[in-house]
Amino acid sequence: MCNWKGAIVLTTAILASSPAQASLKADRVIVNKAERQLLLMRRGKVFKQFKVALGGKPVGHKQREGDQRTPEGRYLLDEKKADSAFYKAIHISYPSERDRLRARREGSRPGGAIMIHGQKNGFAWLDLIAQNLDWTRGCIAVRNEEMDEIWAAVDAGTPIQINP
Repeated sequence: MCNWKGAIVLTTAILASSPAQASLKADRVIVNKAERQLLLMRRGKVFKQFKVALGGKPVGHKQREGDQRTPEGRYLLDEKKADSAFYKAIHISYPSERDRLRARREGSRPGGAIMIHGQKNGFAWLDLIAQNLDWTRGCIAVRNEEMDEIWAAVDAGTPIQINP
């Protein structure tokens, strides 16, 4: 006769310690702007891929505040914001010191508040349409359901590489 309580405890312990479960945390995020894709990486391998929308002028590195470009380069995902104007947001550490110096030399401000986020609060019903357009002011947008997955997989301090 099978002890069903024991079987449940054993099954739970096996699932909790399985490599598949551990791989759900990303150790790196890569965004390929030209392909409009965000990749969650673990030990050099992609374990999840998402379609993204970018800034309204997506080609090229962000130069200054208001240019609607998504930055390029290496940054950190340094803060999670559950109380954003968009459905969840993870802040990207843009601008770097290099970005600030470049903007200062050009007599402009580098901008900031660049995030990975879901849809604008109250507009989730538009996500299938919105994800086919570059509509942000320089952020990286995904569908709300996808943002839930990214939120769970990414901890503060995770590196992000944003490629052209």
